[in-house]
Amino acid sequence: MIVKSVELKNFRNYEKLSLDLTPGTNIFFGDNAQGKTNILESLYVSSTTKSHRSGKDREMIKFHEQEAHIRTVILKNGTEYQIDIHLKKNKAKGIAVNKIPIKKASELFGLLNIVFFSPEDLNIIKNGPSERRRFLDLELCQLDKIYLYNLSNYNRVLEQRNRLLKDIGFRPDLIGTLPVWNTQLINYGQKIIKRRKQFVKELSGTVRTIHGNISGGKENLTVLYESDTEEDNFEQKLKECEAKDLKTGSTNTGPHRDDLLFMTEDIDLRKFGSQGQQRTCALSLKLSEIELIKQINHESPVLLLDDVLSELDSNRQNYLLNSIHDIQTLITCTGLDEFVKNRFQIDKVFNIEDGTVTVVNRWS
Repeated sequence: MIVKSVELKNFRNYEKLSLDLTPGTNIFFGDNAQGKTNILESLYVSSTTKSHRSGKDREMIKFHEQEAHIRTVILKNGTEYQIDIHLKKNKAKGIAVNKIPIKKASELFGLLNIVFFSPEDLNIIKNGPSERRRFLDLELCQLDKIYLYNLSNYNRVLEQRNRLLKDIGFRPDLIGTLPVWNTQLINYGQKIIKRRKQFVKELSGTVRTIHGNISGGKENLTVLYESDTEEDNFEQKLKECEAKDLKTGSTNTGPHRDDLLFMTEDIDLRKFGSQGQQRTCALSLKLSEIELIKQINHESPVLLLDDVLSELDSNRQNYLLNSIHDIQTLITCTGLDEFVKNRFQIDKVFNIEDGTVTVVNRWS
């Protein structure tokens, strides 16, 4: 899979931009706050319909404009696809594939497989469980349409159940409708738990191999799924939590409270791992994403590296660069020294300055 081109109109700091990309390594360099990450973000939106940053669609639209447009042309299994994302300040976004509008954003998932790696991802191990669930969900949604369907419905039911729990505080007669939402929550939740268990089992084997290579065989990493409730026990636990749910106005058990545990020998890396160990674990996770997509989809994803190399030491940096030679990669950085020094294969270089992109024909 490769991205052939991307066009932007009124997206972030770009009034108008058209880029042709190489199937190999594309380098975007320039000072900070010039618009490098915005290009990677546009591809992420073309894959997931959302930004990797927090915020709303209107924040991606250039100041003083009402709309923005992203057009991405990809080559997947020998077939060309055009993905159009139309962002609107006061309306829902429009999405089209090969100029045919799609009704649900979820229909886009899996067409363009993206692995995004930024400095923030290096903290995925020590940060809160929501980030690790997001990692799980994003990967599974790209690989499994059924999981995407179940997760979307679970989140919808969870939101409606929480709203009902709050309303019951003012209208106790509404409690009779609670079992309807419980049944749906249990149905979708059990399927999510089962699929996550299976995925983490697959992930753990791949992560263990990669982590062992990075650490020179000094550490054995195990990834464990910490489910808030077992699938067969979800209904019972939901009943046990009902009084607390009514009191707090929120659902206190379910897969929306799951987490991942990372262990080397008997050490919990979230709590007791060194920064170096946590970063090696995060790098292993990202490289495992690539391998799983290759194994399941029989094609490589597109890798986006957003200024992450400067955050890695030379050993981890070299391992990462040596691992991605066979997939299309877009890398942002502030300078080319690190690539020249490592004699890294560079196929195309773009210099970015204040939203203006220039192709650099010679670098050394």
